[in-house]
Amino acid sequence: MIQVYNQPEQKDWAALLARPNFNARELLPRVQTIIDEVIAKGDKALFDYTKQFDNVQLKSIALDEEIKSTAEALLSSALKAAIQLAKGNIEKFHQAQLQKMDRIETMPGVWCWRKSVGIDTVGIYIPGGTAPLFSTVLMLGIPAKIAGCKNIILCTPPSNDKGEIHPAIIYAATLVGVTHIFTIGGVQAIAAMAYGTDSVPKVNKIFGPGNQYVTAAKQLVQQGGVAIDMPAGPSEVCVWADDSAIPAFVASDLLSQAEHGIDSQVLLVASNDKVVANVQIELELQLAQLSRKDIAAKALENSKAIILNNNSDALLLINQYAPEHLIMSIENAEIVAEKVTNAGSVFIGNYSPESVGDYASGTNHTLPTNGYAHAYSGVSVDSFVKKITFQQLTERGLVNIGQSVIEMANAESLDAHGNAVAVRLKDIKSKM
Repeated sequence: MIQVYNQPEQKDWAALLARPNFNARELLPRVQTIIDEVIAKGDKALFDYTKQFDNVQLKSIALDEEIKSTAEALLSSALKAAIQLAKGNIEKFHQAQLQKMDRIETMPGVWCWRKSVGIDTVGIYIPGGTAPLFSTVLMLGIPAKIAGCKNIILCTPPSNDKGEIHPAIIYAATLVGVTHIFTIGGVQAIAAMAYGTDSVPKVNKIFGPGNQYVTAAKQLVQQGGVAIDMPAGPSEVCVWADDSAIPAFVASDLLSQAEHGIDSQVLLVASNDKVVANVQIELELQLAQLSRKDIAAKALENSKAIILNNNSDALLLINQYAPEHLIMSIENAEIVAEKVTNAGSVFIGNYSPESVGDYASGTNHTLPTNGYAHAYSGVSVDSFVKKITFQQLTERGLVNIGQSVIEMANAESLDAHGNAVAVRLKDIKSKM
């Protein structure tokens, strides 16, 4: 079911760990055409593309206020309680990320500090596709609110031919303080948030997952002055398992990732072939019970199990892969986890499934994929703020630092820089 590679040599790791090639360039002309249409025609383009791609003739782009008020009644008490529990944990974890402002005196009379300011207007994209990702509403809306963003714009495609949005998405959005909800998806939604239309406000930064067209659109609109959260690709998990792992648990983790989509990436790093064999048995048993078994099965066809009996080699390979999610089902997992340097989010021990992080533990599930964990972090409160630095000098401070600044400015042949200090020093000296 999963392709097995036993003790591969290090020179072959790069090829084994390569993600499927996604070439955004092939999509760019079509994606750019849609973006240009939205820029030129605004709301009309949004109506037209929703009809073309979603087969829905919208009456309004903005979600009706009456629908917002009735969404809660459509959900079970159990689901609402679960969403509220998740909200509490996510808030608690993200609230702790706020940093107090410290004024630092770098030398006598020279004061520096940094202030976090929420980005005024942010856009959240929630995919439609095969599952209503209301959990992503929590993961993006909560830190945006904590950061102090004034306007939180949410776009999501209609879930059916009536132009409706899943009530759980509406409920979660209302719960976390989303200010505007629009029933549009795809490239046209990204373009609307990036450039603005009569209905959709222009945002400063766009967040959220999406298919390859949405990903390409996010990359293109960066050129128009809007920021994005991070590069994104198909979701992925790496499970590191040894003899202490429970095969049924490992299989369930691999399948929970595989059911996302046929392009999901599943990697098992195992200490021996017995671990792989036992996991393969469990995969077949559990796969047969899944409602999305066809999707999961296709994802598993492109997945790999790599056997490395040396822990140092396994850790080296995992850090080279830089997985979005890393589950460590090994002896001394908590100690070994300290040596993980490239991963989006790490799940330590047999009782820490990825699902918990995806929904309710408190950490954020919007994470770098496709190896970007080498350089990117997952979404946090920091993602929704700008950090502005300040400095203030007293006369004594300028006297203490001034000559050094003049020396450096002169060495770079920037006379005006040096003069900006010199005229002040002359004024201070005249008053002595």
